[in-house]
Amino acid sequence: MGGYLGRDDLTAEAMRDGWYVTGDIASLDEDGFLKITDRLSRFSKIGGEMVPHGRVEEALNAAAGANGAAGAGRAASAPGPGVPILAVTAVPDARKGERLAVLHTLDPAAIPAILERVAQSGLPNLFIPRADQFIKVEAIPLLGTGKLDLRAMRRVAAEALGATG
Repeated sequence: MGGYLGRDDLTAEAMRDGWYVTGDIASLDEDGFLKITDRLSRFSKIGGEMVPHGRVEEALNAAAGANGAAGAGRAASAPGPGVPILAVTAVPDARKGERLAVLHTLDPAAIPAILERVAQSGLPNLFIPRADQFIKVEAIPLLGTGKLDLRAMRRVAAEALGATG
């Protein structure tokens, strides 16, 4: 990839040491074959369709009443202005490849009403996580920068849901 046409700023963000950073985690076997083993990007491939985690988070946080939620990728254990109280990740699914999982800091009794509001928001059904895929946590995992710790989120979700690749 030579870069984004006319967008040096985007090219600088996507390139590292001359390599295009995909957000995928891979391993190289002894025969030189590359195997994608994980993903750090904010999308899931569910039944062949790309589902953007950020868009799902925005809808969930808006339905939960978090003002200006999600966009910055920050989270906290308690709600606050612009801070998501629900964070989306994905776990392996034998039938569809992946399924959405949601870490949250809410009272679990609030989840059905949130899902009802999200369903009425016009979000595609594929983008709406199932109620049994919500995981109550004390605090949503964060990096020192204040951004979501995507690896930790995925690990917590996989452990809680018993999901393996």
